[in-house]
Amino acid sequence: MTLKGAIFDADGVLIDSMPIWDDLGARYLRGLGVVPEEGLSVELFRLSIEQGCEYMRKHYGLAQSADEIRAGLLGIVGGFYRHEVRLKPGVSEFLAAMKARGVPMVIATAGDRELLTSALERNGIAGYFAGIFTCTELHTTKHDPDIYMACAGFLGLKPGDVGVFEDSLFAVETAKRAGFMTFGVEDDASRNDRERIRSAADYYIESFRGGITE
Repeated sequence: MTLKGAIFDADGVLIDSMPIWDDLGARYLRGLGVVPEEGLSVELFRLSIEQGCEYMRKHYGLAQSADEIRAGLLGIVGGFYRHEVRLKPGVSEFLAAMKARGVPMVIATAGDRELLTSALERNGIAGYFAGIFTCTELHTTKHDPDIYMACAGFLGLKPGDVGVFEDSLFAVETAKRAGFMTFGVEDDASRNDRERIRSAADYYIESFRGGITE
């Protein structure tokens, strides 16, 4: 295994933030007196923030605009990212080892750039990354390879020379179809897809403190 570059998802891979995202949409709706449907978190997980806001506005018939919904959601998670969220175990050491090997690294996220940057800086790992690419800014989702191709282009590398680290099955599958080397990363939020992720990815990481398995 020879990596010339690396692309990391953030939520569920670098930072232990998935619990807040799993309950975010439901928490927002409950605050409006609206009863969320079971499985809402699964639906929103597949979408960018903007797409998720539009989905909730239409699906639940909310009076708020998509921008107002987005502001409400970010208000809930803002304090969490700025003051609470922690790195997943072993992340700092893993990134330091990658840097020592001369592997350039970027982030590809469906999350909010400002909140993520705050979390990375507070946890001392922002300096490891040459750039952050967001689905929102690229008008895409991780069901399409656009964000990964943009990252590879930024690094000046071919997909086959770049590793993509993801915790969700659909993202791993998207990156693999595009020709990237894929690393499935263990996260409790994706536990139901664990074996499918392990099977789909070229390598699997149960913990950044442990080893990488094929």
